[in-house]
Amino acid sequence: VQLQASGGGLVQAGGSLRLSCAASGVTFSTYTAGWFRQAPGKEREFVAGIGWSGGFTYYTDSVKGRFAISRDNAKNTVHLQMNSLKPEDTDVYYCNAYPPVGWYWGQGTLVTVSS
Repeated sequence: VQLQASGGGLVQAGGSLRLSCAASGVTFSTYTAGWFRQAPGKEREFVAGIGWSGGFTYYTDSVKGRFAISRDNAKNTVHLQMNSLKPEDTDVYYCNAYPPVGWYWGQGTLVTVSS
């Protein structure tokens, strides 16, 4: 299984980014999917999750109302729309099954929010 996250970059506070995750080697649509983030020296934390059909979503409290997770099962992809970004959202973002099932996390995509 390979998970390729993309779409990160440098953005000013209040800006937006859209992250994408392309899965290969697995039918991602049969799994609940999630986005996670990790800062250097810290544990990886859950950000958002979406059910296999896309009909159920859930978020960590700090991103509720600002982030939106979605998926395109036909393309085996999952997205994270991030709005009203804050400096504390600066992290490397990863996608994976939720809960994780042992797949390699990949390189992630770096999001940097400047104040």
